[in-house]
Amino acid sequence: MTSKLEQLRSMTTVVADTGDIEAVARLKPVDCTTNPTIVLKALGTDAFADAFKEAIAWGKAKGGSSEAVTAAVADRLAISVGAALAGLVPGRVSTEVDADLSFDTKGSIAKAHEIIAGYKERGIERDRILIKLASTWEGIRAAEVLQKEGIDCNLTLLFSKAQAIACAEANVFLISPFVGRILDWYKKSTGENYTSETDPGVLSVRAIYNYYKVNGIKTIVMGASFRNAGEIEALAGCDRLTISPALLDELDKDTGPLAQVLSADKVTADPLVTLDEKAFRWALNEDAMATEKLAEGIRAFAKDLGTLRSQVAKALAA
Repeated sequence: MTSKLEQLRSMTTVVADTGDIEAVARLKPVDCTTNPTIVLKALGTDAFADAFKEAIAWGKAKGGSSEAVTAAVADRLAISVGAALAGLVPGRVSTEVDADLSFDTKGSIAKAHEIIAGYKERGIERDRILIKLASTWEGIRAAEVLQKEGIDCNLTLLFSKAQAIACAEANVFLISPFVGRILDWYKKSTGENYTSETDPGVLSVRAIYNYYKVNGIKTIVMGASFRNAGEIEALAGCDRLTISPALLDELDKDTGPLAQVLSADKVTADPLVTLDEKAFRWALNEDAMATEKLAEGIRAFAKDLGTLRSQVAKALAA
């Protein structure tokens, strides 16, 4: 019997949401996504022990302030994880701009250029990389500039249709609307339990997918942040889905039938909307879930980035 994972691959591009080298080699996704949390976890494994030593030695040989060197080494380590993943997948690897730049357009653009240059030093061209940015107004504006320069972007921490509309207007290459974190918020807020068909995160991605397809928007929709396999199955047919190794394994072991739920041929009318900065900020403000989860996500990624930098600073000082 064909597994649900193989069935999913026939209708959706499967992406691995991990920095686990062994899992990527075993599960053979098309793309990989990373974030500061994933990078920090990956660097704590034996697979990247040599990369950590190399980056620290590289940092000790550099001049400049301790803070600048620490940040540069942390960036080098993130690229080391991305480069290792790029050697295993045929497609793209997403690498995230520092979370503390989420409200800094110019800073985000500069950091993206540094990331692309870091990959190029290792022989990995920009067409293998997606620059990952938070879906703030400033992050979306940075992506708009980068896209015009031929640097494709992945807009993450996306919880609302307003964010998705703004990303489409900026001609972003790909968005990562979150599913599980939306479900988390609603379960905590309402005290209710949800099925895959009533899951607010699933419904959010379906609405964004429908809006994009009915309006001919080329931006890729990649559902992310899943809590269970049911959410994934409820989005079968989405352009891409980025999935943790645990859930990929679960789907691989399940030989039940998997129906295609989403299709560009099965969309309903949804008028095209234009959002300027004022309208975007107001729409986000009116969505308590999106506002809270966006802020929470930025804080969490910034915390993990801070943890990595602390480890680097300690190693540099040794």
